[in-house]
Amino acid sequence: MSDPAPVLEARDLMCVRGERVVFAGLDLTLKAGQAVLLLGPNGSGKSSFLRLLAGLLRPAAGRLTVDGEEVFADRETHGRKARYVGHLDAVKPVLSAAENLAFWGQLYGLSGAALETAVADALAALDIARLAATPGKMLSAGQKRRLNLARLLLAPAPLWLLDEPTTALDKATIARFEALLARHRADGGMVVLSTHAPVDLPGAGELYMDRFAVDPGTTTFDLHHL
Repeated sequence: MSDPAPVLEARDLMCVRGERVVFAGLDLTLKAGQAVLLLGPNGSGKSSFLRLLAGLLRPAAGRLTVDGEEVFADRETHGRKARYVGHLDAVKPVLSAAENLAFWGQLYGLSGAALETAVADALAALDIARLAATPGKMLSAGQKRRLNLARLLLAPAPLWLLDEPTTALDKATIARFEALLARHRADGGMVVLSTHAPVDLPGAGELYMDRFAVDPGTTTFDLHHL
């Protein structure tokens, strides 16, 4: 049986920030159920690559498609296929934890009873249901991180793009998060994850971004060849 068609394809991508070429000549193929860990020092392009995959940053050159559709031709459609959680705190301080998730759920097209159920389920999945009415400004760093990750569960999307997702999390919460990653992949989802800390992603590929920052244009990466 032939391999299924790739779901995410990046071809000959180049990222330029200011006068600096962060990476160039980057190829990536990611299929349903697969994951890749982005590794490398600060400033090597991990966050830029994730933002590019999310459609938030345009490449200086190259082609990026999901399900054969150009990401930058229709970013609204791509937004329904990808969930990006950055490394910065995205919690609105005056809204409660539940209200923060409801805000994102509405952006994802949820409303009414479906929104209420999705918010309750997401809070429970990250073990923060007890904080539903707590204002964002009262949450600890770890609680804010869990609230950010709960956004992934509000509405299904095949591609999860995660920048340092385990920052400020304790071991028990990291294990809970790893279980969510495993379930997402078992359901055919894909994960691209940047981290300085160990994360259990069985069978995941590893992409060392420092190779692109130091020597752009000489290295390609194709996950299904691992």
